[in-house]
Amino acid sequence: MTPEERIEKKKKETKEAIAVLLIFVLILAAIISGLTFAVHKFVMPKLSERKNTEQLNTEDTGDAATDEPEQNTVAEADPILEQAKALVSQMTLEQKAAQIFMITPDALTGVTGATAAGETTKSSFQQYPVGGIIYMGANLQGTEQTTTMLANMQGFSQEITGLPLFLGVDEEGGTVARIASNSAFGVTDVGNMSDIGATGDTQNAYNAGSTISAYLNTLGFNVDFAPVADVWTNAENTSLKPRSFGSDSQLVADMVCAELQGLNEHQVTGVVKHFPGLGGTAEDTHDGTVSTESSLDDLMANDLVPFRQAIANGASMIMVSHLSAPSVTGDDTPSSLSYMMITDVLRGQLGFNGVVITDAMNMGAVTSRYGSADAAVAAVNAGADMILMPDNFTDAYQGVLDAVMNGTISQDRLDEAGVRPEDIKSIAD
Repeated sequence: MTPEERIEKKKKETKEAIAVLLIFVLILAAIISGLTFAVHKFVMPKLSERKNTEQLNTEDTGDAATDEPEQNTVAEADPILEQAKALVSQMTLEQKAAQIFMITPDALTGVTGATAAGETTKSSFQQYPVGGIIYMGANLQGTEQTTTMLANMQGFSQEITGLPLFLGVDEEGGTVARIASNSAFGVTDVGNMSDIGATGDTQNAYNAGSTISAYLNTLGFNVDFAPVADVWTNAENTSLKPRSFGSDSQLVADMVCAELQGLNEHQVTGVVKHFPGLGGTAEDTHDGTVSTESSLDDLMANDLVPFRQAIANGASMIMVSHLSAPSVTGDDTPSSLSYMMITDVLRGQLGFNGVVITDAMNMGAVTSRYGSADAAVAAVNAGADMILMPDNFTDAYQGVLDAVMNGTISQDRLDEAGVRPEDIKSIAD
């Protein structure tokens, strides 16, 4: 090939390359133009519509617009709850099993009518470090004796377990008043709740709670098994009538919350009782089985109103009675042993996260049908955190211990039952 021919070939190849490049540029320009058109045609209107909607939502809620990116918030751990969990995690299985019981000093020591807390009490507590002691009238003789006994008991608990102890009493006022009914204490009885309810003034309920908590705190008590939240609707229930604020569920609810506030004034934890409400019954759970035919809707509309309001107002402890509610549960299981009543209704539907304690388990409604061990195990599995006064404490304790070891009660359930009381004790302490 001559030099001239090579030059001509080179020129031809250059022209072809330029032509190909021009075609590529034209195609690329067409694509960019199409994309631009699509963005303006379809995407921008959507973005504009979204922006306008967000502006309207901001204006409706009154919130100021912000250009800052949304940040995910992480709930802070409750330090008191974490402290309670740490305390429970350090306990032995035997300590955890003992901690869920609240018993009389007589049941702890084997001494009938115990009126002192000395070496016998300390030795018994070392073996069975229960979570609480409830005192009856026979245990309480006067101010100095009671103050010394309770201080010693609290001291034993701190020395042996490093934990505070629930020290409780039934001090409702009127017909149920272990302290005020004893002239040796020289305190004023606030009277029956029925009379306070009849005034219609919640300040009177608050004053009653404040008066009671003041003298209980001075003596060393930190738990009062009051107020009564039962709505009295059955005239045949004469024993409950003076203890209830009345037959109007909203009035009872308001009075209960006011009394709780008064009790809290002097660091006494009130126990709202007797869930789901005994006011519509004529029988007594002390004697045997007591049932209500009310449906859950009926209970929600009346008997549960005070409990629901107390929970909304921060109630820490609720006592579950042995009332059977077959229209709710489908059988005659006492509420204190019923998973449906405690876990589904009280915790699930009413949203209670505090301590669930049973009514006294030595009552006929329980003892006529269950042994102490079986009743205690059933109550724990139902969702109860504390077992009050089993008929035979050592049997009940061993029953719970055995149930955990054989898997009938899960370790998690026992730990959960232990954490809630320690959570409240940490606050009180």
